[in-house]
Amino acid sequence: MVHHMSPAEPVLHICADLEEASLEVARKIVELAQTAVATSGQFSIVLSGGNTPRRLHEVLATDYRDAVPWADTHVFWGDERWVAHDHPDSNFRMADETLLRHVPIPTGQVHPMPTQLDDPEVAADAYQTQLAELFEGKLPRFDLLLLGMGSDGHTASLFPTSAALTEATAWVMPSEAPSEPRQRLTLTLPVLNNAACVVFLISGSDKRTPMAMALDSTTDPAICPAAAVRPHSGQLHFYVDRAASPA
Repeated sequence: MVHHMSPAEPVLHICADLEEASLEVARKIVELAQTAVATSGQFSIVLSGGNTPRRLHEVLATDYRDAVPWADTHVFWGDERWVAHDHPDSNFRMADETLLRHVPIPTGQVHPMPTQLDDPEVAADAYQTQLAELFEGKLPRFDLLLLGMGSDGHTASLFPTSAALTEATAWVMPSEAPSEPRQRLTLTLPVLNNAACVVFLISGSDKRTPMAMALDSTTDPAICPAAAVRPHSGQLHFYVDRAASPA
């Protein structure tokens, strides 16, 4: 008999400000990391881009540096801008400067999207191959997937107009953003929705309207892509500051 899990109901955590939200997410990461390593011997985390996670990274690199089992942690990215890893717009660079270079994680366990390759299609295929090797050919199931959301409701680099938003088979795809740098790489919904735990960290009053839409499972993903993130056998948490809270 096959049991079909119904998609996760979102759990909303309303925090006073981004500082409090960052601390709460850091604690959640520590808890998930320790549990994953105790049960399976390793912890896989997908980082998010943009500026919102900066403070979270700083907290993990300082207060919680010794609480995360970095030696058994693998780090991935949900999306990347099509720029060199040392470019100011690079999601990898932001994570490296604010977190990775400050913690004892083995270099071989950090898996940035390969923007040094010829073009986004080649890079998307290469990252998918890398994921397939690490997850033994199965659809990746990340222990924790961190996501943000734009004022247009986009998450990762899944924009309202993205072809990647309706992709059912590829795990990684090129995508085009409405703002510079336009060319992106992104994980697709089949991967996002296979995660064991998805945590959104969202801040700012410009996020209030898309936040309400993201929580509503009847929202059309082509209007608010974040609404399509509903892990089919995992947890879904939104940590938001008061400014972003729809309630």
